[in-house]
Amino acid sequence: MNRVLGNKKAIALFVVPALVLYTALVMVPVIWSLYYSLFTGSPGLQWEFVGIKNYMDLFRDKNFINSLAVNFKYISVVMIGQVGLGLLLALMFRFWLKRCKTIIRTLVFFPVVLPTVAVGQLFAKIYEIQPNYGLLNSFLDSVGLHDLVQPWIGQASTALWALCVMDIWVAMGFYSVIFYGALLDIPDDILEAARIDGASSFSLFKSVLLPLLRPMIITCLVFSFSGTVKMFESSLALTKGGPGTATKSLSMYMYDVSFTYNKVGYGSVIAIVIFLICVLGSVVINQFDVKED
Repeated sequence: MNRVLGNKKAIALFVVPALVLYTALVMVPVIWSLYYSLFTGSPGLQWEFVGIKNYMDLFRDKNFINSLAVNFKYISVVMIGQVGLGLLLALMFRFWLKRCKTIIRTLVFFPVVLPTVAVGQLFAKIYEIQPNYGLLNSFLDSVGLHDLVQPWIGQASTALWALCVMDIWVAMGFYSVIFYGALLDIPDDILEAARIDGASSFSLFKSVLLPLLRPMIITCLVFSFSGTVKMFESSLALTKGGPGTATKSLSMYMYDVSFTYNKVGYGSVIAIVIFLICVLGSVVINQFDVKED
């Protein structure tokens, strides 16, 4: 192994193909977007160099500010919900469930493989109020909570939170499987020693499991953050960005600007903002993985 790793040709054989793919699929589009962001209009149609004007317009664009706020609200709820509930489910699989663990894990993971459009249609029926009550409103009505019956995805005050619930439900099974695998790698001797020392369940989680799971938690947070920043398909499938702009994310606004209004240059600026949010957010999250001396 040392002979292989010490051979520069062998290293290049492993590194160069991945580097070429990364450059072609990630860096070239980013550079291309940077170039496009200096122009206004659409290539071949009123394509004019404007310098940093698109960047200056960004801070005066109320629709952009609204989409940015929607994104941050969505990220803060969905990221914590997906990773937090995934961890709780994994703990339940590892320490509480004694029977049918495989079946329950499969059922919990099943939403991950469902098409986004199918999930959107499913939750649209759950939240439905007309012509008939959906599952949620029917339940609220049956238990006497008539005042809570409402058009969950038809009003701006609840549409975003309804979308968050759907996306948490879809992805929490994915993170539960990741955490469950990490929990299985923790030796039973460590857990038994903590129990012998008199550690309670909470102390065992806080002082033993949480530090050992920290690298995996950071990784899952990065995965979840990257996915939620690019929020597009689920919102389009459930609410189509509405009502109004209540669930319109940066990605949806970028799409509308670029392909509906043919402002490719301005859309490229929004794409760059999304890219920077992904990079900066991932860097900040990874700072929590700094090992203590």
